[in-house]
Amino acid sequence: QVRLVESGGGLVQAGDSLRLSCAAPERTFARYAGSWFRQAPGKEREFVAAISWTSFTYYSDFVKGRSAISTDSAKNTMYLRLDSLKPEDTAVYFCAISRRTGRINTRDVEYWGQGTQVTVSS
Repeated sequence: QVRLVESGGGLVQAGDSLRLSCAAPERTFARYAGSWFRQAPGKEREFVAAISWTSFTYYSDFVKGRSAISTDSAKNTMYLRLDSLKPEDTAVYFCAISRRTGRINTRDVEYWGQGTQVTVSS
């Protein structure tokens, strides 16, 4: 079992930026690809961004150009920075790890965090 712990969510205004963090056990991101998903009320969980073992990054169209995924191996932490936030970005954001990389779907995920709420007010 791999325990992932997200933090950094909160209530922000449209146009603000936010950085989400995902803390993991040592060397997790050397063994797994990391990704972020989100789930809005009444909607399915959807892919947001992913980063491979070799730091290739992938983004969904709705965050491309205004987000950045990264990992810090020394801190065993994955980050997701979101800029120019919109009300439609409101969702619970989940970090995840998998042995597949790219624009994966939920079936590819091996471990999930518990999620962190992001609420964007207009």
